[in-house]
Amino acid sequence: MKAHRAAILRFADDRSAVYEEDGLLVIGPDAQGQPVVRAVGPYRELIDRYPGVAVTHHPGRILAPGFVDLHIHCPQTDVIGSPAEGLLPWLENYTFPHESRFHDGDYATEVAGFFLDELLRHGVTTALAFATSHPASVDALFEQARQRQMRFITGKVLQDRFSPDGVRDQTEQSLIDTEDLIRRWHGVDRLGYAITPRFAPTSTPAQLRGAGELAARYPEVWVQSHVAENKAEIAWARELFPESRSYLGTYADFGLMRERAIYAHCIHFDDDDRALMRETGAAAAVSPTSNLFLGSGFFDYEGADRVGYRYGLASDVGGGTSFSPFHTMLAAYYVGREGQTKPGLSLSPQQLWWQHTAGAAQALGLGGVAGGPTIGNLQPGSEADFVLLNPQATPLLARKTAQARNLDELLFALIVLGDDRLIEQTFVAGQAAVIPT
Repeated sequence: MKAHRAAILRFADDRSAVYEEDGLLVIGPDAQGQPVVRAVGPYRELIDRYPGVAVTHHPGRILAPGFVDLHIHCPQTDVIGSPAEGLLPWLENYTFPHESRFHDGDYATEVAGFFLDELLRHGVTTALAFATSHPASVDALFEQARQRQMRFITGKVLQDRFSPDGVRDQTEQSLIDTEDLIRRWHGVDRLGYAITPRFAPTSTPAQLRGAGELAARYPEVWVQSHVAENKAEIAWARELFPESRSYLGTYADFGLMRERAIYAHCIHFDDDDRALMRETGAAAAVSPTSNLFLGSGFFDYEGADRVGYRYGLASDVGGGTSFSPFHTMLAAYYVGREGQTKPGLSLSPQQLWWQHTAGAAQALGLGGVAGGPTIGNLQPGSEADFVLLNPQATPLLARKTAQARNLDELLFALIVLGDDRLIEQTFVAGQAAVIPT
């Protein structure tokens, strides 16, 4: 057992932040020997309960939950920052050519290692990620994530039509490969599998039907895809699936709407779509930097909260413009201010931070479900994934945070001015991650 002393940020069940200016975080094994948070609270109240525990003191620092990225593309690491007129030309000109290289296991391994180190450098300890249509890309990601002891979820992309040579797969073989990968990787250490249709238009009805059958056969795995990101994409989906009520309804028609189903973007929804999300337990991965970069639109926070379905934040690299959770939270603030039915919504710093930690964990079904692992928080029983923040990481940060009069001002300064320099250390399974410089 060991402990860390610093200021501590965590979240209560009502999404509000709990902040200890002088806190103690005690890490120890659970019944299965896995490192979890054993106790957290004011230093003066806890220290006498743990005589002899080794305490590492981090003066002037903040301990906070590791960030959870609900939607990101490993093979688009080298696509980030590529110019395009919109989503569909961006896929054609940049994404697909890059992804075609991932049939090569050595190349996939090199990119996977860099990608995971970049996540950890930015304080992201859990991610739900796309691989490519090549099984080698999935193996590479799982192998590299396992080496780093990360809680990590990914899956082979399913795309058997309207895709160029090099990324298009074959319907029957794609489903065989998916089931083989589920059996080999899901539940190994801290790894999880996600059934991954790229998006409805690039899968035939036969492939989507097979994906839905796998989702029913393996209810413990995740489902991930894209929906309602771009108006041209929505029109295309309507042409291809005219019998479905909506683009989102297409996934429901094939059995792909359920708990542990995460749909990226969810921008152009009506209330029937929102109700379908709520009733099935699916969740939205809100990707504000990507949506702003590609001109796709704005996620409707007001509509999501009014109807009541789950969501969390995501970088969506490489359409997204940064691995940094701080950049993503700031972009979400812009979206809240400008993109609602009633403009002027002001997402609080606590709500923004919750969306990228405990809220994203809840969307994944890993936010305190009875009997299951808990991530994205530092409450007792949570897995020991956390970050050490240095509010003095840059001269401007030091100047601004020194003037903070309350927690909201402190958190907002970190969100607006923060980047990877703010992350002094990232801890995975209780251990400081070793990240190449």
